[in-house]
Amino acid sequence: MAGISKEHQHQVNESIRAREVRLIGVDGTQLGIKPIREALQLAQEANLDLVNVAPQAKPPVCRIMDYGKYRYEQSKREKEARKNQKTIQIKEVRLSPTIEENDIKTKLSNVKKFLKKGNKVKLTIRFRGREITHQELGRSILDRMAKEVEDLSEIERAPKLEGRQMIMILAPKQ
Repeated sequence: MAGISKEHQHQVNESIRAREVRLIGVDGTQLGIKPIREALQLAQEANLDLVNVAPQAKPPVCRIMDYGKYRYEQSKREKEARKNQKTIQIKEVRLSPTIEENDIKTKLSNVKKFLKKGNKVKLTIRFRGREITHQELGRSILDRMAKEVEDLSEIERAPKLEGRQMIMILAPKQ
């Protein structure tokens, strides 16, 4: 069982160690509590596998099914779930406290584009040298950016100074 991933660690046929099991038939009917030998024999007669679906129960619950088909369908469901899953990326837009008006407009259009695609945006202002004494300039730029895109986004993290950078994170509105 070493190479099998966690999802597929079901005990099958002879690897089931319990003396008695609660047996579920092929069509989902309860067949009651049976000795393991009888349960294995019923599964072999149906040309199917005996699979332990609830090993923590007392007695363990086993089901007669085609294990290969079950694993195939399970992997198909997982693949479908991964396909429908949307990953959110964080896009970073770097600014400076001495940024000019046209540059702000350019950066703003990028922020809007990222938010419309459903990504989070991390706005970063890096203070160089003595600019750190004018943190209010950086905060006003971040506040202005947030105000410009307030119809598309909500502030996930307010502007906060971390070392020589002021960071703010915007998340797209649901």
